[in-house]
Amino acid sequence: MNAQSMTERFEMRLDSSVLEHVDAWRGRQSDLPSRSEAVRRLVDAGLSATGSSEQIRLGDGDKLILIMLCQLFRQLKLKSEIEPDFVEAVIYGGHHWGLEWKYPGILHGHEDSKAVLSEVVDVLDMWNFIERGFADLSKKDKDRVASDAEPFGKHVKFSGFDGNNEGEHRRIARFLIDKLDRFSAFEGRELDAHMPTIDAYRRMLSVFTPMRSTLAGRELNASEIVELLNAKLHPERRKSAAKTQG
Repeated sequence: MNAQSMTERFEMRLDSSVLEHVDAWRGRQSDLPSRSEAVRRLVDAGLSATGSSEQIRLGDGDKLILIMLCQLFRQLKLKSEIEPDFVEAVIYGGHHWGLEWKYPGILHGHEDSKAVLSEVVDVLDMWNFIERGFADLSKKDKDRVASDAEPFGKHVKFSGFDGNNEGEHRRIARFLIDKLDRFSAFEGRELDAHMPTIDAYRRMLSVFTPMRSTLAGRELNASEIVELLNAKLHPERRKSAAKTQG
């Protein structure tokens, strides 16, 4: 820790048992730090630990269940990507880290963000309404959308998310569509837009959200679709386009 950065004073009270643990810890350090320095180091270590990924910890009951399952797998000659012999070696040897190394696709520690999930659902819901509403338009109204929402009005179709920079959004969308059978209108699509989309979708959602409560029993009309598609265009580009047309 940089001593020059220690500008904040903080006081705390500890009971005697905690102080004994602190003193025992600092007594094991080669430079025998003071109590305050020992506490600072322990706080740093604790914060670093909470920022790292959690390690696999198996209780005795977990180990027993896993060993029994491994034996059952062999007895029934079941086939699986999980190797019973390897799992047993991990448990008997205490090499729990080996499970993460062997099966990174299963024990990756990732959990989808609820905020991203909510955003993906909103985007899919919006595009579901847009595509359905556009399909119900007359040819005259479709031509109007193509003209008034240029260049987006000529191809009114959800293109997905950027596979390189919006991977979590795309993975969640795939899971919703392919595994949960939600938003089936998008089934079979690649859903890789090959370009950033989130900012444009957020602009569209700011327009769609007030409309959403009015859509019970009806579809989007041509004017609403035009408004939503035009929201895709960045405001600066809209200004440039207006100047060019002017």
